[in-house]
Amino acid sequence: MNTVIKLETPQIDRPPMLTIRAARAGDLMQLIDMIALHAECHGEKARISAADLDRDLFGASPWVTALVAEAGGRLIGYALLVPMYRAVEGVRGMDLHQIFVREDHRGTGIGRHLVNRAREHARLSGCGYLSVGAATGNFAAHRFYERMSFKAGPVTGMRYVQALA
Repeated sequence: MNTVIKLETPQIDRPPMLTIRAARAGDLMQLIDMIALHAECHGEKARISAADLDRDLFGASPWVTALVAEAGGRLIGYALLVPMYRAVEGVRGMDLHQIFVREDHRGTGIGRHLVNRAREHARLSGCGYLSVGAATGNFAAHRFYERMSFKAGPVTGMRYVQALA
């Protein structure tokens, strides 16, 4: 007599319908909330205001692009993109400055969808590359980006900052 043992993997609740889209003005407060959660994950405190984000996303000279993951009328993730440029090569690029998925939706593929839409946005913007950084010890992020076909590159030199205000 053969016995069949059926192993069941725990189901992760997947949102019923996921939409990845450009952020809209009505998304500001949910974005601010997720930016604060992202900062907490890195031991920081977010100081951004809704006025700052509104200016940088929708003002006269937009500075960043936000893509959001929405399910059931709630934002459950975002990706912030910032333009870059390699002057020596004359090539535009895009920095995937931040990517975040709410904890209760991690592991469902939303991060991959956000990265794929970020790639598409960068290509449509005439960019030749998409760049992303991860903290030295953030091995989960390293593995995620490598699975998404990003290649690790050497870090050369120091980056200096000077406050202008």
